[in-house]
Amino acid sequence: MSGVSGAGAKGGRGVRTVRTRGGLSLRLDVRALLAGLLLLALALAAAIALIGSGDYPMTPAEVLSTLTGGGNPGQEFIVQDLRLPRVLVGLLAGAAFGISGAVFQAVSRNPLGSPDVLGFAQGSSVGALVVIVYFQGGTVAVAAGSVAGGVATGIAIFLLAWKRGIQGYRFVLVGIGASAMLYALVLYLLTKANIVEATRATTWMTGSLNGRDWDQVGPLAAVCAVLLPLLLLYGRPLRMLEMGDDAAYALGVRVDRVRVVTLFAAVLLVASATAATGPIAFVALTAPQLARRLTRSPGPNLLPAALTGAVLLVAADWSAQRLFGADQLPVGVLTGVLGGGYLLWLLARERRAGRM
Repeated sequence: MSGVSGAGAKGGRGVRTVRTRGGLSLRLDVRALLAGLLLLALALAAAIALIGSGDYPMTPAEVLSTLTGGGNPGQEFIVQDLRLPRVLVGLLAGAAFGISGAVFQAVSRNPLGSPDVLGFAQGSSVGALVVIVYFQGGTVAVAAGSVAGGVATGIAIFLLAWKRGIQGYRFVLVGIGASAMLYALVLYLLTKANIVEATRATTWMTGSLNGRDWDQVGPLAAVCAVLLPLLLLYGRPLRMLEMGDDAAYALGVRVDRVRVVTLFAAVLLVASATAATGPIAFVALTAPQLARRLTRSPGPNLLPAALTGAVLLVAADWSAQRLFGADQLPVGVLTGVLGGGYLLWLLARERRAGRM
């Protein structure tokens, strides 16, 4: 590597161009890199803190020792069998929600373009409830129903919003309308359920990491291993897409293909994460916005959004366990309360800016 040249157009942001001896150059956003490293450290710290929390508390040193094979049999059972799967599901689901929210907001060019606002969580809930109420399915069947419901909802919203392309507010309005209809269908399905099925369905719809084990980790990790790198490869086209279709076409972006591929991948990620955790609200809405404010970089900030989502979900789960005494809340309740307040603030901000 031959060196690092001066800042980019916005030198205050710390953008540098790194040139190699072979003549290649790479633009490096120092602030975004530092923000990503900070988020990664926070995610790991939150994961260690969550593993060490519970009726059998463990210090961070004991957690790290047990993870590396140095714990006693009791600690190994608690960490490996009980707590580590829960934390891994939280990290993977948070990353899936975060990067999916960034994709939706980039495609719609609207900060309200989030999967949980646009009805995908409700679609997954309908799929899961159909399996619970009409087929009395087990955990695997409910997860499959959730994925099917989320994917079907995504396809329907995309087709209904398509009119010579996707326009941001049309996409958001169609999604909000679909969300209202699907929520009504959820309520109808609950009225058809018996008391046992209704209790099971309500527990699933709350959104929680309680009781998560390796059966949820494997499928979610496989989906994330395929789709997260795929979406990261589309980071630059999505950045161009935020400037509008005409500008993106002029820069050589195949707009329709980018929309179809990224939205389909994002829908699959949201549906898979929802199948593993239940519908956890507002992580997908807030993570991309917080990531953008941390990096101060244009574009969807896909990797920072994924890391922010992981931090938010694991930190919220730790807070739900530790901050309310003996009453441990499902994480979906806490994210719903905090995210609802954030949504009100965002709506007020959009209105003041004249975009609503």
